Amino acid sequence: MDEKGVFSQINALVAEERELRARRAGGQIEPEAELERLRQVEVSLDQCWDLLRRRDALRRVGRDPDEARPAPINQVEGYVQ
Repeated sequence: MDEKGVFSQINALVAEERELRARRAGGQIEPEAELERLRQVEVSLDQCWDLLRRRDALRRVGRDPDEARPAPINQVEGYVQ
């Protein structure tokens, strides 16, 4: 996926996150359901941001950024800040 595709995915996930929060505030979704889906959205966002960093790293060393692949969720979630 190229940068445009990754940013498109990020925008869609952020929009979904806002929609979930609005639906919860309006009483249209159970808090537990919101939390479950929000966790999934957060993980997907982490993967997207990681993929952008991987693409940038490849570009910096003169390699094709299209070689970058998303890291497994458990790897991305295990990164230390």
